[in-house]
Amino acid sequence: MDFLSVIPPIVAVALAIITKRVLLSLFVSIWVGGLIAAGGNPFEAVGITFTWMKDVMVDPWNARFLVMTALLGCGAAFMFKTGGSQGLINVLEKKLTTKKRVQFLSYFLGLIIFFNDYVNSVIVGNASKDISAKHKISREKLSYVLDSTAAPIATIGPVSDWIGFQVSLIAAAFASIGIVGLEPYFTFLQSIPWNFYAILCLLAVPMIIAGKDFGPMAIAEERAQKTGKLIPDGSTPLSSVDQDLGEPYKKKGSVWNFILPLAALISVGIWGLWYVGGGAEGKSIMDALADTDVSIALTWGAFAMTAVGLILGLIQGMGFKDAEETLLGGVRTMLPALMIIILAWSIGTVTSELGTAEYVVGATEGWMTAGLLPFLVFIIAMFISFATGTSWGTMSILTPIAIPMAYNFGGEPLIPIIIGAIFAGAIFGDHVSPISDTTVMASIFAESDHIAHVNTQAPYALVPASITGVLYLVYSFIGSSVVLLAAGIVIQFFLLRYLGNRHAKKYMEADSNIA
Repeated sequence: MDFLSVIPPIVAVALAIITKRVLLSLFVSIWVGGLIAAGGNPFEAVGITFTWMKDVMVDPWNARFLVMTALLGCGAAFMFKTGGSQGLINVLEKKLTTKKRVQFLSYFLGLIIFFNDYVNSVIVGNASKDISAKHKISREKLSYVLDSTAAPIATIGPVSDWIGFQVSLIAAAFASIGIVGLEPYFTFLQSIPWNFYAILCLLAVPMIIAGKDFGPMAIAEERAQKTGKLIPDGSTPLSSVDQDLGEPYKKKGSVWNFILPLAALISVGIWGLWYVGGGAEGKSIMDALADTDVSIALTWGAFAMTAVGLILGLIQGMGFKDAEETLLGGVRTMLPALMIIILAWSIGTVTSELGTAEYVVGATEGWMTAGLLPFLVFIIAMFISFATGTSWGTMSILTPIAIPMAYNFGGEPLIPIIIGAIFAGAIFGDHVSPISDTTVMASIFAESDHIAHVNTQAPYALVPASITGVLYLVYSFIGSSVVLLAAGIVIQFFLLRYLGNRHAKKYMEADSNIA
């Protein structure tokens, strides 16, 4: 496939940035893909477009994911209506007396919920969005904290569905080239220090919270602090529980109305990941996670969350009519997200049908050497993930290609480095792509305008990404991931400090000129 295969994702991203209308941009880009597939026939392109959209919706995994997303909205709705969200604020507000403390709450919660990035966004967003609003923290900043902890911690945390998925890809790649001396999970553990972007990204969040904002994020924070406007004028939050559900049924609800539904979500979700993967049949935790079906397990968890919220509401005296309206309102809060997710999946189908990833890999693999391989794999993973909006898809595409290349170029020692580079690039693309499902989830549960979230997060993601690229370029001269990572952390600290101070200086100069 030729260069035409990269046009649809480019159109999607460009239109989303220019028009700030994600749904329109995604649909047009899918139609452009259909136009290419139809050989330029615009009417046939319409038919292909809706066929692709139908196919992603009837896929069993996708269908369950859509149900799960709707149920998460219902669970969050019951938290709000029963007063659980307000109860949490009442408990925390005495200790969370500053803006920075509130942001660190979101950050530390994000580190604790390491087993799934979607659940991470649900829990952390619901736990912190109201108290963040009270301290005039912009929705862009909250969605950044959510997004920049969820995926990175899921890919390097001790146990997660991400890790099970990653290990399964590594095992399949090993089998394809006949490697029998390496254990896939141990190789994955060796790759963690080489996943420079994920680690630097996780450290960038507290550095920025404790320091100063810069770029579009600083403007967003200044707007929120001065005017109280949590989103930009003319923007629309991707979801708003308050607007969709009205006033809480219980204004002075208990914090247990927040804790118990989340406990049900977490406990049933973790148990489901283990059980569906065959844990009850004697498999180890990691083997069970490698074989599990995330869509089934997390749907069970989301249903348990909604059921507990419903029971708590009924116990408090909520009538069946109010309960039904809360359920419908929860689904309604998720409708924009559900549409975006369907269209984003359809873009994935477009890129698969047109061979976008194969074109990118094929156009670059001829340049590769052992010294350049980690850097080029990182760059290719960044581009594929950015263009397709899926880090898991990027991992699926590159792992079977890059591991054999690493083995041929540098033997077994190069494999963990390449695995780290694949995962690093995949997560970066997730952070800066407006068509990424994890980015959409962060916007939903922070109640942020989606394009505003992408625009403000991109400069923050580029800092660890740029440092990561340099570290991969010099790895062949230094060779130690510990030394490289330590240098990267120091460079990142001073670079973020410089950028924050520079913006603060310009801001003060502008104020003095106005005065």
